[in-house]
Amino acid sequence: MLDIKFICENPELVKENIKKKFKDNKLPLVDEVISLYGEKCDANNRANELRANRNKVSKQIGMLMGQGKREEAEEMKKLVNEQAEELKALEAKEDELSKKVLEIQMKIPNIVDESVPVGKDDSENVEVKQYGEQSHPDFEIPYHTDIMQLFDGIDKDAAGRVGGEGFYYLMGDIARLHSAVLAYARDFMIDKGFTYCIPPYMIRSKVVTGVMSFEEMDAMMYKIEGEDLYLIGTSEHSMIGKFIDTITPEEKLPLTLTSYSPCFRKEKGAHGIEERGIYRIHQFEKQEMIVICKPEESMEWFNKMWSYSVELFRSMDIPVRTLECCSGDLADLKVKSYDVEAWSPKQQKYFEVCSCSNLGDAQARRLGIKVKGADGKKYLAHTLNNTVVAPPRMLIAFLENNLRFDGEHYSFVIPKALQPYMGGKTIITSDKKL
Repeated sequence: MLDIKFICENPELVKENIKKKFKDNKLPLVDEVISLYGEKCDANNRANELRANRNKVSKQIGMLMGQGKREEAEEMKKLVNEQAEELKALEAKEDELSKKVLEIQMKIPNIVDESVPVGKDDSENVEVKQYGEQSHPDFEIPYHTDIMQLFDGIDKDAAGRVGGEGFYYLMGDIARLHSAVLAYARDFMIDKGFTYCIPPYMIRSKVVTGVMSFEEMDAMMYKIEGEDLYLIGTSEHSMIGKFIDTITPEEKLPLTLTSYSPCFRKEKGAHGIEERGIYRIHQFEKQEMIVICKPEESMEWFNKMWSYSVELFRSMDIPVRTLECCSGDLADLKVKSYDVEAWSPKQQKYFEVCSCSNLGDAQARRLGIKVKGADGKKYLAHTLNNTVVAPPRMLIAFLENNLRFDGEHYSFVIPKALQPYMGGKTIITSDKKL
């Protein structure tokens, strides 16, 4: 969320940024919010005049009463009462205008970093670099749920009867692999100096609107009926919310946390091959990382965070690439974002497994996350988040890239990094055939 004073002082810059994000329908919001803020300021100025006058007249009434000039004092009391009614109306108007201004502020996109490429949507994202060689096996890679079924590792039919479409049971070695990846990711981030945390899985509406745009909220969040609570779509929301209305001494920054949680999502808009299997599901588990830091350090942390994801996936023998998200693919609060994509031998293309975002001070402004500098002055922190690993997508990438076929049986190799979490196993073989 942009500071209202910044919007008023830089309307053309704000409009140009909206155009970069190809959201021209939001252009009228700039003039509208400036006009409403002007009305609010006028109402505030008039209210302040009335308050000052009330104090002045009250003293005069006291003096007149002391001098025995009761009639003059009564006339001045009438004036005070009339102005009290006007003041009451102005305060109500000011409150109403403040709410309208804030509502529009929250719809105006954050200013994207000047390094972000301009593009309409994710089709215009820019590849930055590839890590590891793409694999092209000499046998046909089965669809990922078929691979899991070879190892008695998934039951979507039973899950469909229990919860409906978008849920699954993981079983046996596949379920163990899922947990092993999460445990390894947790320890990987702890070794990077991050503090491990298990957060609340439900958050209040004030936190939801503080961490994400209204469009994201509608597309993702499940609301608890009859409660001011939402199921989290990702633990970064709960983790950033941890610091709502706080002031952190500058010397304690950066705050670096890694969190585990289940996640719940509506997943509107799934399409193509990613509609099937476990690409897009309503419930999954995830290891996340967040950073709260000084503004001048946020880009340095941004680069560290996405590089941790690359390092983690490469340690499990999964080829990946980094993509810079173009302006039109950035959610309203984001300043800059990279996707980390894993190679799919089945599809012979990359697909998203991690998303690293720098949100500048947008979340901090909405949630009141402040820092107290060495000089005693307070300022807004910068917030960042990144997926460490989300095993449903991770399992797809892992199984496809580590699958082996000897002409009769399928097996998958356990990379060295995961072996301690899999009871020392180095390979798992299926006794089934497709």
